Amino acid sequence: MPSSLRTLALALLLIGLASMQTLAAEPGPKFPSADQIEVSPTDSKLTKIVLIAGSNVYKPGEHEYVAGCAVLADLLKQTPGVAPVLALDWPKKPETLAGAKAVVMLFDGGDKHGLLTGDRMAQVQKLADDGAGLIHLHQLIDYPKELGDRARDWMGGAFEKGHSQRAHWVSEFSRFAEHPVSRGVTPFKIDDGWLYKLKFVSKMQGVTPLLRTVSPKAANQELNDDTIVAWLYERANGGRSFTFTGTHLHNSLAEEGYRRFLINSILWTAKIEVPKDGASVRLTAEELGTYLKK
Repeated sequence: MPSSLRTLALALLLIGLASMQTLAAEPGPKFPSADQIEVSPTDSKLTKIVLIAGSNVYKPGEHEYVAGCAVLADLLKQTPGVAPVLALDWPKKPETLAGAKAVVMLFDGGDKHGLLTGDRMAQVQKLADDGAGLIHLHQLIDYPKELGDRARDWMGGAFEKGHSQRAHWVSEFSRFAEHPVSRGVTPFKIDDGWLYKLKFVSKMQGVTPLLRTVSPKAANQELNDDTIVAWLYERANGGRSFTFTGTHLHNSLAEEGYRRFLINSILWTAKIEVPKDGASVRLTAEELGTYLKK
């Protein structure tokens, strides 16, 4: 073989090896596999937090229920003593919800509300009666009107058709409530689909508003109770609840302040002390993309 061809062959070989090394260094997909679903902790000392993700597909990057819950689960693992358990649509194993200190729900609301199937409402009622933390994300707070009072008993507030509203706009948050869930939360700016003008319990008893936002197109820019999009609720039996009507776009999780706000609030709802500097929420933009199903 002529020396020029040997040189070319060697160069191509080196390029191939370099490409293989680069591919090996890239993070693999983190979209959960079947063997990662409903795996309960074996150590009873760990705080179990169940995350229930809807499996239906909307548009790439929007309503990414599974990917979103998978990210939140991995972020929760960064807090010592926490054991997140991921379920799809609804737990299939009876032991999955047993002993859960909090349950995060991210799936369809409104006319396709994921709790209107079988005895799911009864199961959530039992969780509430047992004092478990309840977390509603995005449109889950949109219940049929006849279930509004029960939803308010659980969450402190609810969307009501014919009264409440929803719309999409960019909002920047830089001021946060004086509360443990705000520890270490830095300003963040997100493009989200908001549910607002909600109906809350009488006199806002037990409700702690966290975030307010108003459409830039609204004539009235006052941040009042009609503009609340995130809040905490301390139920009469001592149980805790957290609602955030955002989480529409997967890319919002690239914002560190946003991630810490969500994780701090989930920890608080599970009655875990929020670290003085806020929860650890390490995640790179490159890693975030690997959670999406290809």
